[in-house]
Amino acid sequence: MGSEMVMVHEIPFPPEITTTKPLSLLGHGITDIELHYLQIKFTAIGVYLDREILGHLQKWKGKSGNELAEDDDFFQALIAAPIDKYLRIVQIKEIKGSQYAVQLESAVRDRLAAEDKYEEEEEAELEKITEFFQPHYLKKDSIITFNFPAGLAPVEITLALEGKETMKMILENKNVVESIQKWYLGGTRSVTPTTVSSLANTFAELLSSQ
Repeated sequence: MGSEMVMVHEIPFPPEITTTKPLSLLGHGITDIELHYLQIKFTAIGVYLDREILGHLQKWKGKSGNELAEDDDFFQALIAAPIDKYLRIVQIKEIKGSQYAVQLESAVRDRLAAEDKYEEEEEAELEKITEFFQPHYLKKDSIITFNFPAGLAPVEITLALEGKETMKMILENKNVVESIQKWYLGGTRSVTPTTVSSLANTFAELLSSQ
């Protein structure tokens, strides 16, 4: 694969990154809201996956991108696949770290509560995430990463701010980790439909060409 950067709404993303092994950029998109008919973009997102994931998704071979985008079972299989996954999230619009933490915490808490998985351990893990992001201001081009290993946890979160050393934290709770993946990659319930659509189109093409 060439080393040319992939532009996602004017934000450059490398086509490949290496964690324990090389991972390919297989999906990208944005988070945004529409306010008074204006689209406000918050972040650009890149999803990096081990290409071995194709072996876990053969059941969906021959499906179109549109069909996959509407198939939550496909995205659950993608999340459950025991392969390395990596999310790179770049700020387009400045927000407070506390705002990001509240969005993430409330989305994860609601999912876990609905699944009857929200206990003291999950609450404590979410408090750690809030404490990690709260003191910081996420200026344009700040970068958040989630490094999900094949075994789901522990997960390393990093935060890179201009002029500061990259900060890191570790998440151990598998219920919280899975819910974060579902927030970004959870099919029709994802916070970023553009990323879901991009992944669906990529996998439709990759699976059909095997």
